Formats: sequence, structure tokens, C-alpha cells
Amino acid sequence: MKADMGGAAAVIAATLAAAELGVRVNVTTWVAATENMPSGTAIHPGDVLVARNGTTIEVLNTDAEGRLVLADALSLAAEQGPDAIVDVATLTGGQRVALGDQVAAVMGTDEALVRRVIAAGAAAGEPAWELPLFPGYRKHLDSEVADLRNVSAGPAASTITAGLFLKEFSGGCPWAHLDIASPSWSDVEDGWITKGATGWGARTLIELLEAWSFKAVSPRWRALRKPGSPTTC
Repeated sequence: MKADMGGAAAVIAATLAAAELGVRVNVTTWVAATENMPSGTAIHPGDVLVARNGTTIEVLNTDAEGRLVLADALSLAAEQGPDAIVDVATLTGGQRVALGDQVAAVMGTDEALVRRVIAAGAAAGEPAWELPLFPGYRKHLDSEVADLRNVSAGPAASTITAGLFLKEFSGGCPWAHLDIASPSWSDVEDGWITKGATGWGARTLIELLEAWSFKAVSPRWRALRKPGSPTTC
């Protein structure tokens, strides 16, 4: 559980740091937090849930519970009509298999936003590698009793199919997803990486917000921006 809350901890830390640094960007942080203890009202395999945006979800794996609360958080964020949504989550064991413990996975609906997240991670010393939201894998989330299931029907590409699951709740906004399942925790000290929780993602978000702040206040950026260009999704 100390590792599972790494995404929430990263966004809280980045939000507080952005405020202390005086970053000139309006930031709203949504933390999808819930109890993970079993009880008489706990979810069961086969349950069908209704997400905030009305999407029905068949629960096939109760250990993939984080994406269920994150779905509601993304839906809530999308309702605000932001310029962009960036989520950070310790989402899949497949991320470790694909990229190991020193590179996060990133996916998204907006290529420019994904590039900005990757650039921010490179500047922060938190490298990220883009994985494709391959539409051909979407069918692996099809359910016979709901709009989608909470895990893929097969074992392959679990990180990508998890990203495709979250995409369903981004509401058409520019959205990027950072899967930090493995980098969020380290068993050894390695350079600036501490043993235990690493805070992975917080530095990336701060770099991203500072770059965004520069674009917002820089006369050069304002001069380059086209008049009337949209600012919200």
C-alpha cells in the first residue's frame, strides 16, 4: 500500500511545490483515494459498476481497483474543461516488465502534451517512454454485460490496455497518463533515488508546470500563439 499510493503522493507534492514556487498556472488536483479493506460491501468479480460519466464497468479483477476510482477522478477533472489533464498512477505490473524500474510509461490522446511530459521528465531526471494507445487492443476490454471490463481479456499489453481503459474517461480533453508502478519504489539507493518511496512523478509535474508557466507569461509565447486559439477542451 505504501507503493500503491505513489501517484497520489506525487501529485499532492507537485501541487504544494508549485504553490511554494509561485508557478503561474491554475492547477486543480484530484486525488482518487479510497479504503482498500475487504468488507461486506467490497466489490466482487462479476460486479458491474457505473462510473461518474455513466460508463458501466464489469469487474473481472478486484486487484485492478485503482483504475476504478481513477476513472471517476478523470471524469470529474474533464467536467472542468481544463487545458490538459495529466494523471500519475502506479497502475500496472506490466510497466515493470516493459520498461524496468528506471523508466516510466506515458500514453495520451494529445501528442504535443505527451512530448511535453517526456521533456519535463528528461529535465527532471525521471525518464519516460511513450507506449501507443493502439486502438486494435480496445476490443480486449469489451464486455458482454457492460460497456467495458476493468482488465484485458488476455495477459499481453496490460499497460497499454490499462491506458485504453483510462482514455474512456478523459472526456475528449488533452490527456496524458504516467504509469510509475515500478519507478515509484526502489529497493536500493541509486544516485538521487532513495530506498523506499522515490517520489517519482513529482519532479516531472513541477518541470511541466514551470514550462507551462513560461509559455503563459512569456511575451514571445504570446506573440507566437494564434489569436482565438482554444484554451479548453
